[in-house]
Amino acid sequence: MKKLHLLFSLMISLLIFASCATSKEARNYRKEINGHWQLQTIVTQGITGKIKAEIFNEVDFNCFVGSNWVFNNNSSLGSYSISKNANECAAMVRDFRWSIYEADGQPKLLQFKRLDKNFKEIDANSSGFRFTIVHIDKSSMQLRSDIVFENKQASFIYNFIKN
Repeated sequence: MKKLHLLFSLMISLLIFASCATSKEARNYRKEINGHWQLQTIVTQGITGKIKAEIFNEVDFNCFVGSNWVFNNNSSLGSYSISKNANECAAMVRDFRWSIYEADGQPKLLQFKRLDKNFKEIDANSSGFRFTIVHIDKSSMQLRSDIVFENKQASFIYNFIKN
């Protein structure tokens, strides 16, 4: 009876572990994302004219152009740093916790939650920020965030190169 109970417990544990496991595709994305990146451009789709838009509840999206991003696959921690740019952008560094979000039948999403100086989540009561992974390879990555702008569907396209 003990052997049967032990076998049953082992099977339940394996089922729980398998249901929480990350897919092979998500693990590959994590490996590709791991490292140092620079955000080269942010392109808007569905928005005409010049806009001013704050992203990540931080600063205007133009301040992120040229920002440096670090993703550590082992710890699931990362950071982005923005350089001072005249009077438009203040220098800053923000730590975050990141992962690959998977939903059945949906594209994989890169998600992150910003962290404070003590590594506590600033965005604790939300899912944080999510981006559709449009493209990724060893040297470039393209992410898309869909938004509503002036009551219309629009997107920000983030183009990164690996350092």
